[in-house]
Amino acid sequence: MGRKRKSNPLNLPPRVYAKNGAFYYHHPGKPARWERLGTDLEQVKRRAGAIATTQGEGYGTVAYWLDQFLAAYKRRVAAGDRAQRTLDDYTDNAVLLKAFFGAMYPHAVEPHHVGDYLDTNLEAGRGVRANREKACLSAMFTWLIRAGAGSVTRNPCLGVKRNTETKRARYVEHEELRKTLEHAPAQVRALAELVYCTLQRPEDIIGWTLRNLVERRDATGRVVKVIRNKQGKTGAEVDIEVTPDIEAILARLKVNTTAKGVVAIGRLIHRRDGKPYTYDGLAAMLKRRQAAAGVASFGYYDLKGKGATDMWLAGVPLERIQALCGHESVTTTERYVKSRWRGVVQPNQLANGAS
Repeated sequence: MGRKRKSNPLNLPPRVYAKNGAFYYHHPGKPARWERLGTDLEQVKRRAGAIATTQGEGYGTVAYWLDQFLAAYKRRVAAGDRAQRTLDDYTDNAVLLKAFFGAMYPHAVEPHHVGDYLDTNLEAGRGVRANREKACLSAMFTWLIRAGAGSVTRNPCLGVKRNTETKRARYVEHEELRKTLEHAPAQVRALAELVYCTLQRPEDIIGWTLRNLVERRDATGRVVKVIRNKQGKTGAEVDIEVTPDIEAILARLKVNTTAKGVVAIGRLIHRRDGKPYTYDGLAAMLKRRQAAAGVASFGYYDLKGKGATDMWLAGVPLERIQALCGHESVTTTERYVKSRWRGVVQPNQLANGAS
């Protein structure tokens, strides 16, 4: 029970007290915890009622606030302000975060707890994955601070060094790609070729339907057919011209891009029964083809890097590659392509003066 009141002229709910110009809820347990509910009396009463209703279900814990954070993020996605892909990632990340931090209260989480989480997962062989989960936890704390909820005044994730990551720098040689795709299923080959041509994320491409194929005018005023893609990671929208090469890929998928008045409900890349593929399913099929062809393993994202690098080697301006990749700056694009290229470099052929 809360402390016994001497008087209650405002008819405050149980465990709610006024102090320092605001109203606070006194949570049971040790150590004692006070949660600021705000200054509006009617809102305070509603929030106090919600707390009392859910108190036995871990109200106010990290697990509770993670669920509230995801619900708020979902509303932002529905409003078009955030990306669905990020919400999906955060939802996956929350599972193990709840297992580790779930019973704690946000205000009790210290930087050393976050460090312990990273170290524990590094020893378990999932250090990079833990970095992503830490980013989700940090986003939740930032949201709590901004919302004035959970009695949180600081983000314990800030300043905690993440686990070391090795950047992906795999360049797929032309011959490796040819051998892999030579006898690959049509859908596997189509996804690989579309990733290489468009530099879009494979998860985005898998979701394309005929609705993504539209006509518009380019900078010169001519009408062109484009693939309109909203990038799942950045939310940026890019229109990619349907060149003869891309037209040929779509033709092999039996997509009629000249049909009028056609509205597709299904995906351009789909299973024989018409149902959509998952990214993991197509990635597994690609791996099997590589094993059969005796080719070292690479993924669809490596083909995105290969496409960008090949464009750069061919003299395509970095700004054009940046627009396709959705990078925030040309500098990021330059690092992206150069990290994958391991060309032959001529040695110093100047006389050394000793001969």
